[in-house]
Amino acid sequence: MSVASVEPLPDWVIPPPGGFTADAFFELKGLPRHTELIDGSLVFMSPRQKWHSKVIDLLVAELDAQAPAECRAHREMTVRLAKRQVPESDVVVVTTEAFDRSEPSTYYLPADVLLAIEAVSPDSEDRDRDTKPRKYAAAGIPHFWRVECDDPDSAVVYTYERDPAGGTYALTGIFHDRLKTTVPFPLDIPLLDVNARRRQP
Repeated sequence: MSVASVEPLPDWVIPPPGGFTADAFFELKGLPRHTELIDGSLVFMSPRQKWHSKVIDLLVAELDAQAPAECRAHREMTVRLAKRQVPESDVVVVTTEAFDRSEPSTYYLPADVLLAIEAVSPDSEDRDRDTKPRKYAAAGIPHFWRVECDDPDSAVVYTYERDPAGGTYALTGIFHDRLKTTVPFPLDIPLLDVNARRRQP
C-alpha cells in the first residue's frame, strides 16, 4: 500500500511568537486572495457567493456616483488599523487624495477612511458583526455599515456612527428597500434588486 506524500507547508502558515505584525504580513509571499490579519493571525476567506459580489458591485457603483468630489468608493481593500490588525473591508469610502496616491498601494490608513462596509457571509458572521466593527471604531473610522442578505435579490443595511466620547458605534438606521441618509453625505441607494444593471460612476 502506497503512502501519499504530503507537501511541506509554506512558512507563513506558522505564526511567529506573538503573532504576525502588519509589517510582516505585507512581506508574506503566496498568501491566498483576500487574506486578512486579525489579532496577529491570518484569516482566510472561502469562495465568494454571488449575492456577496453583487451587493459589493451595487454599493461601490452607487457610493462612487453619489459621493462628493473629495471622496471615492473602493472595493475589497485592506485597512492597516493597528500593529496586528489588517482587515480587508468589502467596501470603503476614502478621501480622493488617498484613492489617487500611488503609495501605499496595497492598503489604506484609518485616517483615509470615512466609511467601512462589510457584507455578511456565512463564514464571516462573527467577524463582520462583532470583531471588525469593534476594531474599525477603535481605529477612529467614523461610519460603518453592515449588509445582511434578506433574500438573494435584496439586502438589508444597518448603519452605524461612531460616538467620539465612547469610541464605539451606535446604530443609526436599518434600511430594507431603500437606503436614504444624509451621512456621511446625502445618499439614496436602492436595495431591492441587487441583480439590476448598475449605472457607471
